[in-house]
Amino acid sequence: MMREKTYDYPFTAIVGQEPMKEAILINLVNPSAGGVLIRGQKGTAKTTAVRAIPGLMEDCRVVEIPANATEDRVAGTIDIEAALKDGEKQFQPGLLKEADGNILYVDEINLLDDHIVDLLLDAAATGRNTVEREGISCTHSARFVLIGSMNPEEGNLRPQLLDRFGMVVDVEAETDVDKRVQIIENRMAYEKNPGYFCRKYKESQEELSERIRSAREFLPTVRVPKELLRLAAQICVAYGTDGHRADIGMIRTAQTIAALEGRKKASREDLERAARYVLPHRMRKNPLEDGQMDPQVMEEILSAGKKSSREPEASGEGD
Repeated sequence: MMREKTYDYPFTAIVGQEPMKEAILINLVNPSAGGVLIRGQKGTAKTTAVRAIPGLMEDCRVVEIPANATEDRVAGTIDIEAALKDGEKQFQPGLLKEADGNILYVDEINLLDDHIVDLLLDAAATGRNTVEREGISCTHSARFVLIGSMNPEEGNLRPQLLDRFGMVVDVEAETDVDKRVQIIENRMAYEKNPGYFCRKYKESQEELSERIRSAREFLPTVRVPKELLRLAAQICVAYGTDGHRADIGMIRTAQTIAALEGRKKASREDLERAARYVLPHRMRKNPLEDGQMDPQVMEEILSAGKKSSREPEASGEGD
């Protein structure tokens, strides 16, 4: 008996939620952006957007980690009995091995044990996973794009873990009535005839897939002027971020935004857009609250940078 073909909801059919969609695209183009955490109430297209990714990248699939996953299920384990008995190292791979070269998705990541989240973030940062049991170790490649989602009403991540996500985006339900109507119509049309609905979006899906592919190829050639490095550092100092992850993440994100738009050089505007993804979760004034970005601070820094870049060099008169 033939299995009925399933159709994932098209990424380009998602109405609104532009910051979330852009954050996902940035990570698909540049996995070194550090992954993205999507926060918001249930029913705001978080999981729908992630599960739609294979429709944009045929060579990629989404590997999901359940909230009750154990360390052995995630990282894999070594058969100690076989190693001691036969002298052979038998590694039983886990979900991190399965996710290599793919998307690793954790829904309700805030409900996952902290040491499991730490393990995921370590693997995402290093691109490899090492399992050690009774003095025997095994290492394998674990290069993936990490995407987490959560409902803040059900609890938060520890600040130390939150900081290690390259980007965080908050999503809310649409308040525009016309968009809400379109969401209803799209969902009803999809449920009535998934195949027909997906074919309607075939062209826009292919166009976005080509845009991702082109941006990946173009990314290494995008130039980041030194003045942007200085601006990124000034912005992070002004907003009181800890460490240097925010500075580096902002530059990587700005460069990727430029690549997605086919530009050869990252701009101040790219840096400002990038800051909205990489800064707020690193501006914590207390363990339970994200910092708030004062737009006036950003405007003053960018304006000062623009002014200094236009100032002529000293003419040397009077020498």
